[in-house]
Amino acid sequence: MSMKSTAVPYKIYLSEDEIPQSWYNVRADMKTKPAPLLNPGTGRPMSAEELGVVFCEELVEQELDDTTAYIPIPQEIRDFYKMYRPAPLVRAYCLEQKLGTPAHIYYKFEGNNTSGSHKLNSAIAQAYYAKKQGLRGVTTETGAGQWGTALSMACAYLGLDLKVFMVKVSYEQKPFRREVMRTYGAEVTPSPSMTTAVGRKILEQFPGTTGSLGCAISEAVEVATSQPGYRYVLGSVLNQVLLHQSVIGLEAKTALDKYGVRPDVIIGCAGGGSNLGGLIAPFMGEKLRGEADYRIIAVEPASCPSFTRGKFAYDFCDTGMICPLAKMYTLGSSFIPSPNHAGGLRFHGMSPTLSQLYADGLMEARAVEQTAVFEAAELFARCEGILPAPESSHAIRVAIDEALACRESGEAKDILFGLTGTGYFDLTAYQKFNDGQMSDYIPTDEDLARGFAGLPQVPGQD
Repeated sequence: MSMKSTAVPYKIYLSEDEIPQSWYNVRADMKTKPAPLLNPGTGRPMSAEELGVVFCEELVEQELDDTTAYIPIPQEIRDFYKMYRPAPLVRAYCLEQKLGTPAHIYYKFEGNNTSGSHKLNSAIAQAYYAKKQGLRGVTTETGAGQWGTALSMACAYLGLDLKVFMVKVSYEQKPFRREVMRTYGAEVTPSPSMTTAVGRKILEQFPGTTGSLGCAISEAVEVATSQPGYRYVLGSVLNQVLLHQSVIGLEAKTALDKYGVRPDVIIGCAGGGSNLGGLIAPFMGEKLRGEADYRIIAVEPASCPSFTRGKFAYDFCDTGMICPLAKMYTLGSSFIPSPNHAGGLRFHGMSPTLSQLYADGLMEARAVEQTAVFEAAELFARCEGILPAPESSHAIRVAIDEALACRESGEAKDILFGLTGTGYFDLTAYQKFNDGQMSDYIPTDEDLARGFAGLPQVPGQD
């Protein structure tokens, strides 16, 4: 445990020169590498050529790289990062005082840009590689709308066309985030829709469905692969995305190192894994290399518990079953979670990289209920002056729980969590919470069994 210091400022700012020069690829230090993506038709590992039909060429290289620890960040991307990075690391003194805890709580705040979240870190990288390849545009899906907002900003900056399929429940709950995307020039369609073959099929099978990220992914991939000059880009789950998001953890570690702080507990919300993977990257690297040890906790909604109740198996990343198979903790690609307000955490599966780390016992996972999450969000907002996104608030919930445990034990632990973004476009959710109309839904074993029943038959898979 590190020496505790009260000399740490409220906000730790880095200089522009301290923006990371390279992304860190945690897979290079993993003894057990994530299982390869499989071609759903042949059952064989996807080749770069096959993946290149869907994704940009240089992003495919990053996706398949299991050995290069540090990948240089192109100067054009670093120049864009300078508009909003480095992001501050904040010591939550007011929250600590309110909780009466001896714990020291730190959070890495990624909401200081117009998109309101960490998603811009990967959006600009993926748009850059699409532009470099000479593409006309890209397609994508978005849940809460943060990824779609970030990508619309990046595409506008680089002059790329963008088609976004937004999960229908979020499209209806969060019209303002939809309008930000349109302001930046994106075409936004509620998913599932009648504009694609896979969308029409899903609507026929699930009439009145509120949609899911898996549905939206299917539609975006269909459009990308059927129009010349387009590729599909994804805001989470994939290894390339975790790579780009490593700037979060690299900056956080640099800031903590300045004051000799080594976190005892690191906490991140987990939907597909982009924020969590980025935050923990350099710390997990030290853990994998045997240089240090950290307790790492992934926090997910109880309504979509892929880590805590899912199966570690090969599954489709999309509901339409047209994407490659990924080995991950999954609830089944046909699982459609309840329309909770943390839209960014409603994906049925988890990053293959994080899934392997979890399977190897290198991190923990915890599922929390929606009302408890918003209770934590409200407390945090009143103490720290930031209205957190519902997704981020899952990490806040567990950070508070850990701090309260320190109050009971008297241990002065250092706790670090990721504040992925702001909740100013999520006021419908806050309204329901404030009006006492928010409910908790936890899927039954029968609900999960229906999703598991649709897992593909892959040799060696239980």
